[in-house]
Amino acid sequence: MVKQRKQFSWIGSEHTYIDQMDILPLGHMVLGRFGGNSAAGQSKNEDGCLIWLEDKEDWEFVMVLDAHNSAQSAELVISQVENHKKQIASLLSGKVSVSLFKGIENVLLQLFQEDSFKEDCRQVQGETACLIVVRKGKYLYWFSVGDCLLYLFHPELAAFGQYQLNQRHFYEWVGQVNTFAQEAPCYSSGTRELRQGENQILLTTDGLVECPGGIFAEPESIWQECKDTDTAAGVAGLLAKIQKNHVRDSTTVVSWKVNIDEAAAYASNQ
Repeated sequence: MVKQRKQFSWIGSEHTYIDQMDILPLGHMVLGRFGGNSAAGQSKNEDGCLIWLEDKEDWEFVMVLDAHNSAQSAELVISQVENHKKQIASLLSGKVSVSLFKGIENVLLQLFQEDSFKEDCRQVQGETACLIVVRKGKYLYWFSVGDCLLYLFHPELAAFGQYQLNQRHFYEWVGQVNTFAQEAPCYSSGTRELRQGENQILLTTDGLVECPGGIFAEPESIWQECKDTDTAAGVAGLLAKIQKNHVRDSTTVVSWKVNIDEAAAYASNQ
């Protein structure tokens, strides 16, 4: 794999990585995949991911998906987002502004609510959780349907016990059962300012936190595994431990570090 590659997509049905850990550098990002342990009963991988990065324009767009009952829904969502890449990349090529992330959200809502896409969703087997994360400059935006997880690691945040950005939501999906086919779609979104210095961003499907023994059930335990080491070693450490602890569920992790020169907000009396 060429490190300078600007885009990458994968679904678990292409290669399951059952009983196999894979660490793949993509530019300054790292993708980690483990399909689960066959001895624990795993027989398929229904995760997926989509990664776009543009170093010159200082942004990344990442999506992780956790499907069930087949990987068809994950494949469909990736295809639908890829069809709108030009529109999304055009927005991200501009300067950070109040309207930038709102514009991204509007595009995502539009593409998920297209009549043709909703019809395609009715034809697939199963449905998927979907977490989309965009980093532009010193800001991080996320759009989440379902129970994938997003973490932001920085010492100033860790001092307050803050690691996880989104809330896991159960009974939300895209696909055969589709939140965007409801009268009022259910999803969550948010924007956060990155702190000055080194920030580590990490997305994961839920196999990581549902591993037997709960070794990574608490966000701080993920931070402890990743701090004071390079990104690839941290991701490898996470996957190696869940493999050793006989996890059944597949796990997909995408992580990268961003150094921010600008000072972040502090209280007026600090």
